[in-house]
Amino acid sequence: MLLLIVAGYGFYRQGLLDDSFVEKASRLIFNYALPALLFVNISISDISALTEVKTIGIGISGTLIVCAGFLVWVHFWVPNRLNKGVIVQGAFRSNMGIIGLAYCANAYGSEGLAYASIFLGALTIVYNVLCVTLLNVYAGSTVNATRILKGIITNPIILSIIAGLSVSYYAVTLPTFISNSLGYFAQLTLPLALLCTGAALRFRNLGSYWFLVLVTTVGKCIIYPMVLVGLSLAFDVTGLSLGVVFLMATSPTAAASYVMVRKIGGNHQLAAQIIAISTLASVPITIAGYYLMLQFTSIATA
Repeated sequence: MLLLIVAGYGFYRQGLLDDSFVEKASRLIFNYALPALLFVNISISDISALTEVKTIGIGISGTLIVCAGFLVWVHFWVPNRLNKGVIVQGAFRSNMGIIGLAYCANAYGSEGLAYASIFLGALTIVYNVLCVTLLNVYAGSTVNATRILKGIITNPIILSIIAGLSVSYYAVTLPTFISNSLGYFAQLTLPLALLCTGAALRFRNLGSYWFLVLVTTVGKCIIYPMVLVGLSLAFDVTGLSLGVVFLMATSPTAAASYVMVRKIGGNHQLAAQIIAISTLASVPITIAGYYLMLQFTSIATA
């Protein structure tokens, strides 16, 4: 995974990938390839094994706890309003749709990928509501509840998860040409997404924001996973469920957070640097954290 990210950055530096390609490829991934991946893995899985309400509740509760903690921190330590919302969302908004799913696919195969997809769907709704609200408030804009609701209802990720659950629940058998075509789209997702992740990394002007980036990265890659894992252990979540919670939580700040900051208003340069540094930090931290969890918790292995 790290090699693909580094390759994407190298291709960008060589001019093989440019911003226009990354933008178009990202839309292709979000609107078609990633929904196909989620649909394929959920539709062929046992729905009763995927919909664990307790794990989803832990993900939502942990997200709210970290969000509240960083809201307090930025209130006292970050004077610039346009930086506050960027930091808070950067500390909890995980790149679950790309990095998180890639972690789970490598660790647990199709079973972990399907389980992680349900977790992703629930947290996607929470992330969108929190981030849109925070960024609008700190930018001095009006929060449009109708637009937020419309964004959730029409989100391709959420729609594909619902469709996959329906196919699984009713045991629908899809025609071979459809399942094969969706499978090809699904296989496209993670390699292309990781290359685009690398090509989108920006390290310019890091020095002026290094402390804010450091604190946010620690929050995203260490504090957020610790809170979710701590809640999981407190409520007796073990095995594959615990592994998925950890791997999804330790993924870096989502690239979509930059787009949202740019659109709503905020310090988009700070957002880009948080994404870049948390992406590089996430892989070694995840490896170390996963090793420690294997030693001290009842985490499942592939």
